[in-house]
Amino acid sequence: MKQLKVTGEELPDTLRQVVDYRKSGLSLNHVVGCPLDCGYCVRHFFGNFHMKKPHLVMPDDEAVEQLVGHWAFQPNLTPIQIFNRATDSFLPIVKEHLFRCIEDLDRRGLKNPVLIITRWHVLPEDVERLARLQNLRITVLITWSGIEDQKIEPVSCDIAEESLRVLAGEKGSLRSLLYWRPIVAGLNDSDAHIFRARNLSKLADATVFTGLFYRNEIRAYFQSVGAPDLYAGVARRKILPQDVEARIIAAFGDTPIFRKTSCGIAYAHGIPDYNGHYGIPEICDICPAAQLDICQKAHHVPDMADIHALARRAGVDAEGISRDDRRIEVSGIQEQQRYFMQHSLNFQVHDCKQPHHFGRHGKADIGWS
Repeated sequence: MKQLKVTGEELPDTLRQVVDYRKSGLSLNHVVGCPLDCGYCVRHFFGNFHMKKPHLVMPDDEAVEQLVGHWAFQPNLTPIQIFNRATDSFLPIVKEHLFRCIEDLDRRGLKNPVLIITRWHVLPEDVERLARLQNLRITVLITWSGIEDQKIEPVSCDIAEESLRVLAGEKGSLRSLLYWRPIVAGLNDSDAHIFRARNLSKLADATVFTGLFYRNEIRAYFQSVGAPDLYAGVARRKILPQDVEARIIAAFGDTPIFRKTSCGIAYAHGIPDYNGHYGIPEICDICPAAQLDICQKAHHVPDMADIHALARRAGVDAEGISRDDRRIEVSGIQEQQRYFMQHSLNFQVHDCKQPHHFGRHGKADIGWS
């Protein structure tokens, strides 16, 4: 299969830094550029939405070395994401680089969780190749929104639905998620959309639903293409109004659905949630009893000595740390430091300056009373 060549194209420093820590894992992004034009894409935040042709920032072997050599990487523990902020993993010109990276990691005997997010075609031969991996715990997350406005979602949702069908077959230890996002009030939250999502959930090993990152960059892009102004304001966190969440949960009934990505991955693989959400019980009030039992058995409140040791490793001031039975709160912590501590402890770590309000599950205030 044809592969990309390392490009000399000018890139901002944020894109030349191919490894960074995000909530769902340590993220590897050494391919930049995507032609799919999803209007809500996080590429708006990294200054590369205009790049439609994928470019290779560095060779795959060098990128993997940067990943496993990152200060926060821990063998068999750190969740890993591949190509989740600057391209789509299963674009034909990109997926050979995806396979080369995960096969390199697998040959090292690593058992880390690996998340691969796509809204493009996943083919039977792709599933066969992924299923041959011996060590990594792989989850393919199929992004599906049901949005029909082509200014916002120019890629047909039929593609994601067919990928779910392909992944629904025999696939060994590989698992698939219906990644229902972004859900937007008045756009794709009708009874028909919810019914369609519930039917699609039967094709996946778990279903995760979430809202929209509606920040200034996204709002400005929507205005530039004549798309509707979806909410009255912008927000740092994802917007998913309270009534929309309640209708979705009620409609799914006994069909499992999860608020958090790591919760869905945990359920799909029959393991505890690596983000430690069990300490925030109102997040878990929709989880199946069997999964709650798995997470409860793995849950413990960490010792302050362990917290301080991790804080020192992450370069966090230990003086600004407090802890209760629900979460650790840290003053002046950066996101990469926070997620490193959270995954190391399997316990929620929050930034004092960005408090999580009770019952809102880390969502934006918009639409919540």
